[in-house]
Amino acid sequence: MSAKKRLHFCATKACEKSLQNDCSICRANILSSLFRISKVVVESSSLSDTLAVLLKIMKEDMGVIRGMVNLLNSRTGKIFIHDSIGLSREEETRGVYSIGEGITGKVVETGRKIIVPVIGKEPNFLNRTKSLLSQEDRELSFVCIPILRGKKVLGAISVERVCEDHELLAFDVELLGIVAAMIAQAVELYLLENEDKHFLRMENERLQNALKERFHPSNIIGNSKPMLEVYSLINKIVRTRSTVLILGESGVGKELVASAIHYNSVDADKAFVTFNCAALPESVIESELFGHEKGAYTGAERARKGRFEEADGGTVFLDEIGELSLPVQAKLLRVLQERTIERVGGNQTIKVNIRIITATNRDLQQMVKEGRFREDLYYRLNVFPIVIPPLRERNSDIIALAEFFVSRFSKKFSKSINGISIPVQEMLLSYPWPGNVRELENVIERALIIAEGDVIHGYDLPLSLQKTAVSGSSTQQGLGAKVNSVEYEMIIEALCDHKGNISAAAETLGLTRRTLSLKMQKLGINYKKYR
Repeated sequence: MSAKKRLHFCATKACEKSLQNDCSICRANILSSLFRISKVVVESSSLSDTLAVLLKIMKEDMGVIRGMVNLLNSRTGKIFIHDSIGLSREEETRGVYSIGEGITGKVVETGRKIIVPVIGKEPNFLNRTKSLLSQEDRELSFVCIPILRGKKVLGAISVERVCEDHELLAFDVELLGIVAAMIAQAVELYLLENEDKHFLRMENERLQNALKERFHPSNIIGNSKPMLEVYSLINKIVRTRSTVLILGESGVGKELVASAIHYNSVDADKAFVTFNCAALPESVIESELFGHEKGAYTGAERARKGRFEEADGGTVFLDEIGELSLPVQAKLLRVLQERTIERVGGNQTIKVNIRIITATNRDLQQMVKEGRFREDLYYRLNVFPIVIPPLRERNSDIIALAEFFVSRFSKKFSKSINGISIPVQEMLLSYPWPGNVRELENVIERALIIAEGDVIHGYDLPLSLQKTAVSGSSTQQGLGAKVNSVEYEMIIEALCDHKGNISAAAETLGLTRRTLSLKMQKLGINYKKYR
């Protein structure tokens, strides 16, 4: 954002300084913003409408990365986030403080502003929302201002932002102080009418999110909303021994979900037996599942237990259940109905005490219509279905998964690779992942083998991923595609280092601004993404 769009109540000298610093704007440019706020405060009977305008101005005119309006529930002594910008709903519900707790709690307790030049150096900054994840976040500045009605503290307004000249944070304090005074009456009226109802709702959401976080299977990576729903279902089913049907595309991790169900259940110390129904020919599957007696067929020199007997007391996981033939389906139906089996070549009925979990990437309902899957078996299996979302629908998990695989393969190959570059992250996020998590794992393994530095670069990835992000290379192969990939990565890194400043990035790369602009246009790079 340009310097003229930053906040600064200016004397002449201060105004000159502001034009060289990305932390302030001239007073004349902020008057219209203050007028907009005052107008909505006067005309609106809704605190939410007022804060919506306030937060929009904080983002557009002040360059705020995250902004929060915290209100105090005087009866409980809890401070909660009423509205915010830059935070998810779950992050908002986590941001609850007691009076005196953390920076926000101290501001509400004392009624005095607090300025934190660098968040990462302030031990009292608790990051209760868990929104600060990267090292770049820890370099942000933080300003927190009390909302006062007379001597009564009603809450606080706080912002997180980039500000290289920390002395100029004082101008943020001036503006936020004016805004806090303007909205104080609206806040007081809102709290009188709604504080108990609002707090109870926020507390309920916080507790629900805490339960979701507590039950997070250790063998599964991901905190996206679709995966949280899967964890919730797992949490419910582990308390029973009901049959489970896991549905999802190939490579989404159905076996991981099956093992999470077993190892978080009361039978976790019992056997967990897996069997892939598509891995063996039909003539062998029956013997593998049900076992056989001595002499049942040529080569059966001794009796042998099948997978169902081996899992007695525990869990059987049957992957690719849609590949079973109709005769084997009929025998499986008997196991589900009666929990009994007969070995191949035998006539003795054997009782088995097992939970059966099945999985498939097929449309079983369609197979039933086509006569390729028994309808009665389908309804027996579909007691508790769990649908695993494909990777393209859980975009926020991709980087976490990639970093997990980097860590794993770095140890496996004894290489000191500790991260992935920003251009690589963009390539991973823009790729559709038809092979899901399994494909991502293979891509990272290959990249770890090829990589020579301590970070994975774009040119370490397969060409298909490079083409997805580098639009200009879609028709090129070989050297041309490689050159485009290297250029793309270097330009992205330069823009990130200079917060989207094309002139500074061009200087770093040894190019003219015009040359860099042409290359960015060719590669489909938008500098605004890196501000």
